[in-house]
Amino acid sequence: MHKPTISRRLFVITNTLVLSLITLLGIIPFVHLLSISLSSNTAAMAGEVRLWPVGFNLDAYRYLGEKVEFFRSFRVSLTRVVLGTAVNMLLVFITAYPLSKSNHQFKFRTPYVWFFAITMFFGGGLIPTYMVVKNTGLIDSVWALILPGALNVWNMVLMLNFFRTIPKELEEAATIDGAGHWRILWRIFLPVSLPSIATIGLFTIVGHWNAWFDGILYLNSPEKYPLQTYLSTLIMSINSQMTSISIEQIKAMENLSEKTLRTAQIFMGALPIMVVYPFLQKYFVKGMTVGSVKE
Repeated sequence: MHKPTISRRLFVITNTLVLSLITLLGIIPFVHLLSISLSSNTAAMAGEVRLWPVGFNLDAYRYLGEKVEFFRSFRVSLTRVVLGTAVNMLLVFITAYPLSKSNHQFKFRTPYVWFFAITMFFGGGLIPTYMVVKNTGLIDSVWALILPGALNVWNMVLMLNFFRTIPKELEEAATIDGAGHWRILWRIFLPVSLPSIATIGLFTIVGHWNAWFDGILYLNSPEKYPLQTYLSTLIMSINSQMTSISIEQIKAMENLSEKTLRTAQIFMGALPIMVVYPFLQKYFVKGMTVGSVKE
């Protein structure tokens, strides 16, 4: 084993420092957010909080624990993520599989590919989309947040390209054993596609969890808002929210302010994704690189 050259060592050191700096730049905002939510009212409003709580207290989280609206919207977001991810992944699988075949195996493959590809560049617009959702009876239901974007074409293209890297010998052997397309898809293609599935699944989960604008468009009842829609409306009307707190609550929580309460809710809203992402990161990296080299 040869000894690393000086240039190689300098590259490794520089690369490590740059990546560490980028990591810190990504972590620091969340640390600052958490510090504000754990600080006293005076320190938060005076802008004295940096990366460590000033006047440590849990009043914002105590109040949040009693806030029915927050946990109700949290539950709606969980429902949306579970249903939306399941529907999206199912449609991605059953669409990508036939389109991954050659023109000899699937005669009309090219027109179908162009049909889906066009939707990546051109859309009907906000008003036509709203009219479709309204006329199909989805307004004010959780399905209005799921079905309009049920098939993500970009995710389908990623899965399609991954399927095309699977050796044809596996499919041919299964065909000889009498397996049909459904069994080949569920028993062969999907088990060997875990990196790509994890990558697409992560994209889908994050997309559904962070979406907020469609909740404002399609939901008429505030109690049906997902978490991010609830947080956006809370931030836009934070003063009216705070004026609804009774005098007794204010006296019981002297260290509570709109800033600490707002940051506590934003941090709690981002926490699930921060917890899930590290477990999928290794699949995410592999899923983005596999299939990029062709024979």
